[in-house]
Parts: sequence; structure tokens; C-alpha cells
Amino acid sequence: MESGHQPKLSPNRAFQVAHGGIMDREDDDANLNLSLSDYHDYEPNLEFDDSELICTTSLAPLSPELLDLSQEFLPPSSSDGTIEENFEKELGEGPQSYSEIATCSLDYDVFADLHGSGVVEVVGDDELGRRIIVISACRLPPSKDVHPDLLLRFLMYTLDKYVEQDYSVIYFHYGLSSRNKPPFSWLWKAYKAFDRKYKKNLKTLYLVHPTNVIRIVWQMLRPAISVKFGRKMMYVNYLHELQQYLDLDKVHIPPQVIECDKILLSKNPRAAEIAKEMTSASKPSLGQAEGSCSLISPTKQFGVSIQFIKENNTEMIDSIPPIVRQCIEFLSQPDALETEGLFRRSPSAAIVKEIQRDCNNGGVVSFRNDPHIAAVLLKTFLRDLEEPLLTFDLYDEISKFQAWQIPKKPRKVKILVLEKLPVDNYKILKYIMQFLWKVQDRSCLNKMTSSNLAVVFGPNLLWPPNGHVSLQSIAPINAFTDFLITHHESIFII
Repeated sequence: MESGHQPKLSPNRAFQVAHGGIMDREDDDANLNLSLSDYHDYEPNLEFDDSELICTTSLAPLSPELLDLSQEFLPPSSSDGTIEENFEKELGEGPQSYSEIATCSLDYDVFADLHGSGVVEVVGDDELGRRIIVISACRLPPSKDVHPDLLLRFLMYTLDKYVEQDYSVIYFHYGLSSRNKPPFSWLWKAYKAFDRKYKKNLKTLYLVHPTNVIRIVWQMLRPAISVKFGRKMMYVNYLHELQQYLDLDKVHIPPQVIECDKILLSKNPRAAEIAKEMTSASKPSLGQAEGSCSLISPTKQFGVSIQFIKENNTEMIDSIPPIVRQCIEFLSQPDALETEGLFRRSPSAAIVKEIQRDCNNGGVVSFRNDPHIAAVLLKTFLRDLEEPLLTFDLYDEISKFQAWQIPKKPRKVKILVLEKLPVDNYKILKYIMQFLWKVQDRSCLNKMTSSNLAVVFGPNLLWPPNGHVSLQSIAPINAFTDFLITHHESIFII
């Protein structure tokens, strides 16, 4: 046999190799109708039963798409069995059969039912300003009501607003059942439809409450999936583990998922004890909270109100907080202004926290000659304000921006900005918009157009009192921000 020949594996053989051995026929017969979940009594049958995958002496036949991997995806015999590290090049062009899904026109009205289901939500940013997108399997509509390709288009429609910057995805697996699960072959179809632009800026994919089915599917697809993409996946067995990476108060976790977590913890005392310790550590007592409020440093700038900064900081010039002025002056330098991907890349979290701490303690702020640090600090300042810069009072009006008649938009925007914004908020907004116009003016170098900047800054300038920005309101907020950037000369006339 030639050395370059790669024989195809049958589904049964693929499963056996992935698990490190070959089962005897007697073992197969003995476990004929046994669910994999039965081997782990701490893992209840919360989604479709794993016995679907072991219902005969060989696995159920997979679609040809999943089996015919040898020519397109499997590397030569000299390879290590994975796609080359430059996965962006390898995955840049998906098969033509998926191009129809990726390029078809997308209409908001088509997805009205999916928007209302809450299956996909954007729940804000993590501590580095990266968007957090939550997908909840328990909220998936029945498969008979929504075609899987429509669901795929909806996911792409949602992600299209954020893939130009760093983002993370949380997938709550609980609730997936035979009633609402998409076909098995759809997973591969989805992977190919999400091409390079979706995968490149994805920082982490959190798989919460994974079951054996998730692990089996992953092992089966692993030979055809990029090593880089594989490193971005993270199994999270309990919610308290997710708390190590994200602020769960910002994540709207479905009640069913919380109840599932309680069931799993009740069957694992050690994990339950760790969860209890982490919860108590993250919630200080009432006395501690009151004490911390009275000991807030007057030099603090992150996580306070504009009024607090103005009253306690003598270095403010024309109502602009010092950290805002420092960030923008640094970023206005030609080398920084022309940095490709400005406001889309995330530096080290530890460095950003250290600089925030120095700033709040009145220390000297050093950006370490890194434009991305200054960019993240500017976004973080806006996001951490007690009230958004555009204020809660204007949220409802701005949320209707796209419904305004085009000829009336300039006048209505001027009324909102000039007459309804507090004076200090107006001055800060004007200062930031003038800077962002400079950024988009160099978009040929930094790749940040006004629309890209609006996607980054819109949700950091305005959010509702409950803190949860719905998918329906994100588009008008971003469009309003884009309008402010492109028309700043005619809007900010004072």
C-alpha cells in the first residue's frame, strides 16, 4: 500500500480509535442498550439520551459529509493528523455547498420568533471589553417549527455584528433533547458555514454542563477541526467554574440551567463545597460593603459616576476625566491612530487590571507603549460608569432611532444631544466623537470604519437600567452612534 494512502474509517472504528481501543463483540452485546450517561451517576439524562449513539453493535451511519474526510480535510501521512496551524488559510474558503447559507440575504423580520425565544443573547462585555454571546439549548424551539438552516442563518446574523472584534461564546447545553436538537450532520454544516471571519476573533467557546454526547461528537470531528480552534473550546462542568472567567451577574442564565447546576452539585459534594466557598468569597457581608463604600478613594475613576470624578478630581479640564484625556491623547498619536484593529484587540487582562488599580489609587498611568491597552481602558471606563454616558433617560428614544424618518434624524439627534444630555456628559461625548472621527478617517490603515467603531462603542455608551441590552435594541444604538461619528461637526456645535 502506498505510504500516502489514508483508508477511511467506519463510524464504529472511528469511535473505537477515538477512545483508545477496540471493544470485543461480547462487550458490544453486553452494552447494547446502555446509555453512556449511566456510567456517571452525577450526570443526569438531561438531554437526548446517549444511547442513540450506541443503539446497535455499530454506530448509526453518519452522513457522507462527515465520513468523506480523507481528501479534503485529512492531511498527508507525514502530518500529525490535524489541519495545519494556519487554520485561517485552511478555512478561508468553505465548500461551495455552504456558500448559499453564508451569503443569503438576512431580514430581521424573518427572525422575529427566534429573537423572542432568547435562544441567542448578547449580555454585555467581559472585563476586557469583549462581547459575551450566550446560546441556550433549553430555549431552542422545536425542530418541527424552525428549520435548522434558519437557526444557522440567525446565529450568523447575530454574530455578524460582533465578529470584527474579540468576542466569547457561552453555550448552555442543558435542555437539548430529541424535540429540539438539530440533525447530527448539521454540526459539521455549521462549522463550515462559520468561516474564517467568525473563528478568527472568537477568544473562547465555553461549553457549560457538557455531557458524553458532546465529548463523543468532539472526538469524531477532531481530525477535521483546526488545532487553533480546538484550543478555544473550554468544558465547564459547573457554573461556579464559569465564574472564574466571567462575571455571572452580567450573564442572564436561564432558570432551567441554574436548576440543572444544583442537581449536578447535589451529586458531587466536593464540587458543591467549592461552589459554596467561591460564592461566599464573591459576596462580602453587609458591614464590609458599607465600609468599602465609605473608603472609596477620591482619586477613583473606574466604576463611579461622572459627578463623583468631577467633585473629587482637581485635574479635570473642561469636564473631561483625566483617564479619558490620557487615553485619547495617547491614541491620537499617528502610530497609535493607525494601528490595525484598534479597539478590536484585547491585551493581557492582568496588565489592564494593574493599570486600572494604579489609576484608581491616583498613581501614574503607563500604557506601556501599547495602543490596545489605552483602547481597552477607554472602553472600560465608559462601560463601568454608574450610568451610561448617554443616560438612562434617553434609552427609549434612541432605541427607536432606526424608525425615525430620515429627513428628521439630524434635528432629532441635535435635540437629544444638545438639550437633553447633562452638560458634563455632552462635553465628554463631544470629545470622544471628535476622536473617533479621526480614527475612522484613518480606516484605510486601522480598518476601523465608523460602523465598526459604532459596534464597539454603541453598547458602551448606552444600556437600559436593568443592564441587559436586547438584540432588538443593539442595532438602533449602534446606528445612532455611527450617526454621531459621521455627523459630529454638525451635531456638536457648542
